[in-house]
Amino acid sequence: MTENQIVLVQTTWKKLSQNADGVALLFYDRLFTVRPDIKTLFRGDMMEQQKQLVQMISAAVEGLNDFEKLTLVVQDLGRRHRGYGVQHEHYRAVGEALLWSLESSLGDAFDEETSLAWSIFYEHLTDTMQTQTS
Repeated sequence: MTENQIVLVQTTWKKLSQNADGVALLFYDRLFTVRPDIKTLFRGDMMEQQKQLVQMISAAVEGLNDFEKLTLVVQDLGRRHRGYGVQHEHYRAVGEALLWSLESSLGDAFDEETSLAWSIFYEHLTDTMQTQTS
């Protein structure tokens, strides 16, 4: 990611942080509408899951300034997700739901450049999550 893309992701997430729970709610509503089969992977309290999503995104966004440390955390997250039964094809649906949620929440502020920055960010996260490590 370029420095400008990192700044775009960080500043837009900061804008959303006051309503991050609302973004998480939009995200899961969209995800389960588009891919209802994915809902079976979630066995716990969805309010808690929404909080965890916000915490994970916040940590990843903040971690863009220390990508080496972020990589280790994201690889561990990927191992846990594999244990939950998450498959490769699920990542695409999650990414689409995330981008839709961000666009819905940010409106015109989610321009083409911002969308690209978030897409690259998400792609890097998911590529790292899916990296097989011991």
